[in-house]
Amino acid sequence: MCDADLGGVFRDGWNGTALSFEVEQMHIMEGYLPVAHAAGWFAVSAPFVVAGARKLRRIVTERPQVKMTLAAAAAFTFVLSALKMPSVTGSCSHPTGTGLGAVVFGPLVMAVLGSIVLLFQALLLAHGGLTTLGANVFSMAIAGPWVSWAVWRLAAKIGVPSAVGVFLAATLGDLATYATTSVQLALAYPDPASGILGATLKFGGIYAITQIPLAIAEGLLTVVVMNALSGRAGKPDEISSLSGEIK
Repeated sequence: MCDADLGGVFRDGWNGTALSFEVEQMHIMEGYLPVAHAAGWFAVSAPFVVAGARKLRRIVTERPQVKMTLAAAAAFTFVLSALKMPSVTGSCSHPTGTGLGAVVFGPLVMAVLGSIVLLFQALLLAHGGLTTLGANVFSMAIAGPWVSWAVWRLAAKIGVPSAVGVFLAATLGDLATYATTSVQLALAYPDPASGILGATLKFGGIYAITQIPLAIAEGLLTVVVMNALSGRAGKPDEISSLSGEIK
């Protein structure tokens, strides 16, 4: 059964006891964060979601033909991030699927789509939680997509082929999500000896074992899906056609 225990038990002197880090890889489980941390991540995430809702409404109004592509981006995120793959750490790993939407529509739109995905997963799949929704939104629907978008823009600016740019955007966005989650957990449960940095490295080290190959696989899959959706594989206007900026 692949569920809650991340990497077993660390024995590092947390009040002389063993602390089991019960998170479901990127999705931090219900009730795991202290109340102040949970509330804080809601407060940090809210402005991005509000701004994303405004941009999403504007896109749908100005380019109604992209509704199916928006739905496909949301579905891609839901399916990939809902997959629970057993990992060698005794926990689960899964892709995020947010890179596609971030490249096509930008990171603000993915803040909304990712929030909806995470809410449904918490309610229907017991994947993540309601109290930790703000933290999970920040890591998967905000931090990851912003990194994907920035990588994509940089790749396009320096003339990297479209497929390579999409691959790098999806791969690094996935890894950024897990790096962010490591920091979130370290802030909540710092190592008494090495502090927040030490705890971040421990969480990140556990994630890296299975998440690096998964991120690479997600990058490749995102390129395939992007090409299938656009029907314009390798063409300079592939992303613009998907986003509805050109017909």
